[in-house]
Amino acid sequence: MSEKFDSRAPTLDPRRSLDAEKQNIEISVEEQPSKGVQSWDPTKLPWARKIHVIVAGFTCTFNCNLGSSMPSGALTAISEHFSVTDKVQLTLLNSLYMLGYVISPLVVGPLCEFIGRRPVLIGTFIGYMVFMLACSGAPSYSALLVFRLLCGFNAAAPTTVINGLYADILDNPSERGSAISFYQAVTTCGPLIGPIISGFSSQLSWRWPFWAAAIIASPGLPIVLTIPETFAPILQNKDIRRKIKKGLAGPESLEQMHVFNPRKIFVRPFVLLFTEPILLFACLYLTLVYSVFYLMFQAYPILFQRHYGLSPGVAGLAFLPTALGAIVAMAIAGLWTWYYDRSVDAGKPWALREVNRRLPLACMAAPLYVPPPIPKTSFKLIEYNSMVIALFWLGWTAWDFVSPVLPAFSGFFFGLGFQLVFIGMSNYINDVFRELSASAQAAAGTTRSIGAVLLPLAAGPMYDSLGIHWAPSLLGFIALIMGVIPFAFIRYGDILAAKSKSARDIYGYSSS
Repeated sequence: MSEKFDSRAPTLDPRRSLDAEKQNIEISVEEQPSKGVQSWDPTKLPWARKIHVIVAGFTCTFNCNLGSSMPSGALTAISEHFSVTDKVQLTLLNSLYMLGYVISPLVVGPLCEFIGRRPVLIGTFIGYMVFMLACSGAPSYSALLVFRLLCGFNAAAPTTVINGLYADILDNPSERGSAISFYQAVTTCGPLIGPIISGFSSQLSWRWPFWAAAIIASPGLPIVLTIPETFAPILQNKDIRRKIKKGLAGPESLEQMHVFNPRKIFVRPFVLLFTEPILLFACLYLTLVYSVFYLMFQAYPILFQRHYGLSPGVAGLAFLPTALGAIVAMAIAGLWTWYYDRSVDAGKPWALREVNRRLPLACMAAPLYVPPPIPKTSFKLIEYNSMVIALFWLGWTAWDFVSPVLPAFSGFFFGLGFQLVFIGMSNYINDVFRELSASAQAAAGTTRSIGAVLLPLAAGPMYDSLGIHWAPSLLGFIALIMGVIPFAFIRYGDILAAKSKSARDIYGYSSS
């Protein structure tokens, strides 16, 4: 008996794929869970409890991402207080925070599959608040940088864990996709609001941006402290221990418990990254998009403060169009999910390929998007590359005689494209890796955060060398080239799936 790829995979019915997803999937244990509906099954939580978990996810990630850009509007005040004038040293305030995003996923991603989602989320959210307050009391610039690194390490945990958290409780792909879409939009707005808050609050004191971040996070603490555990293997082990303690099961039930292998769990992100082509190429695209996003927190002060002479607070308002674009992207994702589900119910052939559930959203941010042909209709949708438009718009509308409002509105298209890429690609990774999604997202989080650390460091030299017109244009050309990746997934996804152990359930393997 040998396994081979099923040629019928492109027409796999997504309505039946949920059953396939629950079978034969490698999880972080030595044994597979018992079949049938169980009392510990997190997908059977009441909807009120599921909403609590979803809101807790929003709360954690919004606040932690808000902290990533908080110093951006306060650079002048921090520079004056600590007598730091070097641009690269000031950039380290954000870059070291993002360095925490490089290190943390490799620890907390596997850790949440070892001890559970709940303790990781609670511990790191408290750690974020503690070190944010520590930043406000830093006695020196070196201490401030250390606190920013530690704050970033804790802040990265929700970004890594939330995708797995939602995959635990939402086994319906449409519900899971909608939750991730809303979560992505909410969390994208966090870094965009940071410079606005710090731009105005830093006029009182350089400490106020950090105080403000902690104050904003504090109402979410009770929500996070009361979330339930959602990782199924942890819950099943607890259920077995409870039954044995109450005499409802014998010692032989211990054989059904999941035996966790720490070594296997903690190397899994690296293994997935280098053995799964789907994850590797998704990470490359997300890294580019994420890096450019964080470069903007260095580029906007150069453009709107240095070139146009705006105050830090007013310059921070230039991020609002990007937030608007992210919100519109969420609405587009919701409409796409509705349209896709209707097409599945109608039995349209293009919709019976599971890859078309997520990837067209990412394609909308790529050079040209034309959805799969629909027989007997002439419907075609064409979307131009939002991010490429945004980068060229930002570069070539920035003139002395042009109002700064015009280049600021380039952010709408960037926010739209950025959000569509993340909604599409993050959901695609979740769908493919399901119970391994925390490790897969850990690999994705680490790689994109490396870019978010390094590329912003080049913002100052790049703008000094290329100028305000060609610096964003260079990034636009790179984005144009990288935009082929989601198209390649749709076109060659079957070949990639044939080489992927984790993707077999989505693309369909058969034994013969």
